[in-house]
Amino acid sequence: MEGTDVKIWPVPRPEIIAHRGASREAPENSLAAFQRAADLGADGVELDVYLHPDGVLRVHHDPIAEDVLSEHASPDGLRAPAPPTLDEALTLLRDAGLTAYCELKGPHTAIPTLELIRRAGGPAAVHAFDHRKIAEARGHAPEVPRGVLEVSYPIHPLQALSAVEGRDLWRQWPFVDAALVQAAHAAGCRVVAWTVNDPAVMRGFADIGVDAICTDDPALAIQVLGP
Repeated sequence: MEGTDVKIWPVPRPEIIAHRGASREAPENSLAAFQRAADLGADGVELDVYLHPDGVLRVHHDPIAEDVLSEHASPDGLRAPAPPTLDEALTLLRDAGLTAYCELKGPHTAIPTLELIRRAGGPAAVHAFDHRKIAEARGHAPEVPRGVLEVSYPIHPLQALSAVEGRDLWRQWPFVDAALVQAAHAAGCRVVAWTVNDPAVMRGFADIGVDAICTDDPALAIQVLGP
């Protein structure tokens, strides 16, 4: 952005995770959005996963009725392509060198997602609001990094993450502060702040050592924090 000062932090800058891809420049959770995030220089992509009755894992944020899955209506009434499969998304991100952060959205997503991550072979991790899914992931594929999503500041802020032996605490950005980052680092964990789209907030999180910033605008984040 014109007029934005670029500061290169003396320690590695926060990882820049494109929320549902470069979702301000291409349809969210689409292969085009993921490719755009890669082209911009993002470090990873956060995407949403559902398991459909036909056994196919697909990437989209909200449930989609099966009878319109292959060709669902877009908001302008036109027919749009089906959401990409997780296999397609993982392959694209692996080949681009980006980490795939898979949010487990629907029922029964943990084990098939982990199996597909193993087959794809690229860097990936899983996280969810439903922490039971992450506990299931721990039992099935302990080698895949795990995270929990939170929209609060609990009295014991690392309790949920510790319960699943997770690595990444995904916390909505207003509930992230220096004390949380210090506590997480002391426990060997990481803090991912979401969804951060303000340059001043990005700079502030970099200053306190937040490990990753999930943003709708990876282009802005790269300009603010450096490539």
